[in-house]
Amino acid sequence: MASPSALNQETIKEPSITSGFNNLPIEQLDKTKGRRDRTKDMDSATSRRLISLAATFCLILMNLVPAANSQTAYEVLEGYNFPVGLLPKGVRGYELDATTGQFSAYFNDSCSFRQASYQLNYKPIIKGYISNDKIASLEGISVKVMFMWMDIKEIIRSGETLDFSVGVAKTGFPVNYFEDSPQCGCGLNCGSRKLGTKPSSSS
Repeated sequence: MASPSALNQETIKEPSITSGFNNLPIEQLDKTKGRRDRTKDMDSATSRRLISLAATFCLILMNLVPAANSQTAYEVLEGYNFPVGLLPKGVRGYELDATTGQFSAYFNDSCSFRQASYQLNYKPIIKGYISNDKIASLEGISVKVMFMWMDIKEIIRSGETLDFSVGVAKTGFPVNYFEDSPQCGCGLNCGSRKLGTKPSSSS
């Protein structure tokens, strides 16, 4: 018959170096956990990059301002210290990059009218770059001087005067001369209003 001490020795076993989960050694589980942690870190980094790209894309879209969702083209002109009369009535939309100032304004068709002694023509799309007191690289607006059509390239506001440049020459008009938008066909003479102020020219 075995002694009590012998029984105790038989029943006491060395503790197993296992985690109790799928009978995997603790060392192996530590490696598995490490891989999971690294995978989580990679997923987190990827998520942050995707969020950053999405935010950048949203900022780009926000800088492209469609007319239907924001101010009118005439209100934008006023925001850059220009009178609304630089655009005739009938603008159906525009795009503006608020960062660069690049813009496009859209009409349903070309628009022509006489203003003072000048015949003006607006194409269906007007393009350029706008900033405070300056419209540069202008495309789509032409003026008839004598028997020749010339493209207006730049408009600069200097105090209460607007200077229109066609490259080789410029013509100045008072700002209040453009307080109202002309109408295609009849300009500002559609009713009883008469034009009064004469422009000043320089080369």
